[in-house]
Amino acid sequence: MEIFLVTRSLFFLPLLVFLSFVSALPQNGGLATHHLNFILGEENLGAWRNGMSEAATAVAEAPGPSSDDNTLVLAAKRTNRPDVLRHFQHYRGGWNITNRHYWASVGFTGAPGFIIGIIWFFIFGLALALRYFFQWRINIKGEESERSQRICLILLIVFTCAAASGCILLSIGQDDFHSEALHTLKYVVNQSDYTVQTLRNVTDYLSLAKIISVAHLFLPSNVLGDIDKLNIDLNSAADTLNEKTNQNAEKIVKVFKAVRSALITVAVVMLILAVLGFLLSIFRHQHAIHIFVVSGWLLVAVTFILCGGFMILNNAISDTCTAMEEWVENPHAVTALSSILPCVDQSTTNKTLIQSKQVINGIVTVVNTYVYTFADANPSPTEFNYYNQSGPLLPPLCYPFDYNLQDRQCAPQEVSLTNASMVWQNYMCEVSPSGQCTTVGRVTPDAYNQLVAAVTECYALEHYAPLLLSLQD
Repeated sequence: MEIFLVTRSLFFLPLLVFLSFVSALPQNGGLATHHLNFILGEENLGAWRNGMSEAATAVAEAPGPSSDDNTLVLAAKRTNRPDVLRHFQHYRGGWNITNRHYWASVGFTGAPGFIIGIIWFFIFGLALALRYFFQWRINIKGEESERSQRICLILLIVFTCAAASGCILLSIGQDDFHSEALHTLKYVVNQSDYTVQTLRNVTDYLSLAKIISVAHLFLPSNVLGDIDKLNIDLNSAADTLNEKTNQNAEKIVKVFKAVRSALITVAVVMLILAVLGFLLSIFRHQHAIHIFVVSGWLLVAVTFILCGGFMILNNAISDTCTAMEEWVENPHAVTALSSILPCVDQSTTNKTLIQSKQVINGIVTVVNTYVYTFADANPSPTEFNYYNQSGPLLPPLCYPFDYNLQDRQCAPQEVSLTNASMVWQNYMCEVSPSGQCTTVGRVTPDAYNQLVAAVTECYALEHYAPLLLSLQD
């Protein structure tokens, strides 16, 4: 019983140390979620930043600050640690999870746990050797034997309950950490999915603009060609973003699952050893107790090693939070984040914005051409555009952008994209089977439907233009 009591007491201390790290991790996970909520904001566009991943890759390969003014080394002060791979020289490349030197520096923070685990392994192994080979033991026989055994029993019960409670807390702590970590990861992936869907929507609306026509009037052929080229770039950007995000998410999930499995295994095995060891000590099964003593010795060493692993994970999460804060303060800088969530090329974003505005103005030109040439022309019955239109003139559609593609105010006689369909409905006439207006009006129902389709397309593109501008920012 005394041997198992000593082992139990030594087993309990590292378990408390281990639990302190586990209980701290969900708070870091929550902090990460808080920072991500602040970074990504209400617009759900936080994953987009200007610049491609070449600059970030350069930072990853060569630790140290870059001479490029647009490149920001994230969490530079916090990550200034000894790099094991570079003969313990200080790492100066900042937060970058794609850089092996960064992980080597973070791994150095777990050295105390690893060292204590090794020391424990050899010192307690030496104590066991002295016990078994030289018959060294604690002598509790004599006059005080009954009292000493009673004290040993009480301590054995206390340490057994403490170890069992620690295993339960370990299970609860790992579950909280796992849920918080997956929640944060899911949040980031959702932002990526949202931006991918935004690109898909823009591509669909640009493609739809190619078939917009009013009275057989279409967009110019050069605009149609530009739309095709731009759609290729947008689809490529969406595919890259979706692929990279999913790949990194799968890797991170695998790490989280491995950590969770290790924690559950340790908790279950420790709990079983604690209970069985207690029962075997009560019934004085010496040989079985020896087996559990050796198992506990090895498990305590594993516990210290896991403590070191959690110190590494804890520092990595804290580094990430610091990096996110600096990223928010410098959103235009090229950082290592593009290696995790690839950015859309700024030139592609600019071309998309310009092309969207050009397409909107082009569709408005097609609509107004019909308004001036057909609806408001008052032709004679012998002319080709005559369909017996009459009554007040149909108001033209407002150009939302000027020649420099800047926002412009609508003139009093123009209708905006938001209310054009309602206004034009008052100018629609009833038609005969031959397509002639039989009542006062400037547009037939068929022409009205074509005008509404064109306006809807313009409104959709104008709606996504601010989103694309936010992606550029």
